[in-house]
Amino acid sequence: HLGAVAESLADDVWQIRLAACEILGKHGEAAVPHLGAIAKCLADNDIDVRAAACGALSKHGEVGVEAAAQYLEHQSWEARQSACWAIGDLGQAAAPHLGAVAERLADEFWCVRAAACEALGKHGEAAAPHLGAVAERLADEIYRVRAAACEALGKHGEAAAPHLAAVAKCLSDRQTDSDGKEVGRHVRAAACEALGKHGEAAEPHLGGVAKLLQDSDTDVRLAAYEALKSHIEARGQVVAAAVEAIGTDAPSGLARKLLDEIGQVGATAAHGAGYSGAVLHS
Repeated sequence: HLGAVAESLADDVWQIRLAACEILGKHGEAAVPHLGAIAKCLADNDIDVRAAACGALSKHGEVGVEAAAQYLEHQSWEARQSACWAIGDLGQAAAPHLGAVAERLADEFWCVRAAACEALGKHGEAAAPHLGAVAERLADEIYRVRAAACEALGKHGEAAAPHLAAVAKCLSDRQTDSDGKEVGRHVRAAACEALGKHGEAAEPHLGGVAKLLQDSDTDVRLAAYEALKSHIEARGQVVAAAVEAIGTDAPSGLARKLLDEIGQVGATAAHGAGYSGAVLHS
């Protein structure tokens, strides 16, 4: 009965199209003949239907990615965005199409550019040649794209190291929207999270992260705290120096909390762990 279900992908009611995608997504090889019809839903005017189509295609490996890739240059921005989402979820089978996804980093619609960043962030070594293009989006005019670029670079290891200085510049993002609302906070938080996921290469930028412990935005302060906390075990002295440089009287108390946690790690570590007496005293 999958043929009848596939016909429902063109139904006028979006809930039925959604259900059809979900049903077909639960079948294996039997659904392969209908992947082309599912892929058409990548251009659906309902985001839930598009997401369901992505989910269904992502369960079919190479066949699914081939169906999705055909929509990377579709006239509809919704289709291009959805194709990026689908390819981002298709693992190694998507590797041959990452170059085409990278081309969407220059798409005229910000939603597509952000989706391309997200997709490339989900792939490992195969996406490494495209990280320079992702890093260029750190200067995108739309804050959501800048945040997506930070997140993508945070998911890569050594290949992203050359771009961490550019990520660190995002720690000072203060863009406001047309209503005067400060939206750069999303980028600052994403930059903190990215730097928290890197090791030694992020060390030169921990001072900038520490300054955000005093940020006016709660989410940014917490992101800075978590990023610094992730570095304590490997480079506790560096974190301590960065925190002490801004003072420990911030209203949030996160600076003091970090120093206390550094002291606890040092106190329980074996002798010679490298934590200074000043840090332990703090």
